[in-house]
Amino acid sequence: MDFFDVVTTQRAIRRLKPDPIPGALLRQILDAAICAPSGGNRQGWSFLVIRDAARRKRLGELYREAWGELMKVPYYAGAAKEPPDSPAAKMLASARHLAEHLGEAPVLVMACIALEPGVTPTLTTGASIYPAVQNIMLAARALGIGSCLTTIHRFRDAQVKELLGIPSDVETAALIPLGYPLGKFGRPPRRPLREVAFGERWAQAF
Repeated sequence: MDFFDVVTTQRAIRRLKPDPIPGALLRQILDAAICAPSGGNRQGWSFLVIRDAARRKRLGELYREAWGELMKVPYYAGAAKEPPDSPAAKMLASARHLAEHLGEAPVLVMACIALEPGVTPTLTTGASIYPAVQNIMLAARALGIGSCLTTIHRFRDAQVKELLGIPSDVETAALIPLGYPLGKFGRPPRRPLREVAFGERWAQAF
């Protein structure tokens, strides 16, 4: 696919078919992940690929519990009260579908980042893992595979780490379900460029 077609049509796909994804395609996707930038070229990332049905089912159960916690957050609780045809309500319905069916996705990828001893994770810790996560989703899109980035599992992070055998000095940065889409790819709804891109100084037109 053309690069800009991939980038502009790679949207959150939360409704996925259970059809298996060939191993060769998964390796291609992960190879794209490790070509992402990494702070100091330390490459402290790890990507746990979960295909076992029982493990996916258990992750799905933990994710549903985590979803219940998320719905206590004011933004999401407010979205639940919006009219059904509003953008917020549509987003919430899509996210709820994922919460109810996460374990049915044929592949779940847990993107992790190793912590440096004595260093507390900060916003910039993500600079060494989230570019790789985006590469995963872009590569998946180029291959016709749907994906989305979710961090809701972190409401049950201890149980997730225990299930997957993840060490305590490793952060679970993102859970990425992969599967062939039930819906369609397409440009996601976004604010116009003039509202978010500035030139030289804040709020000055680009």
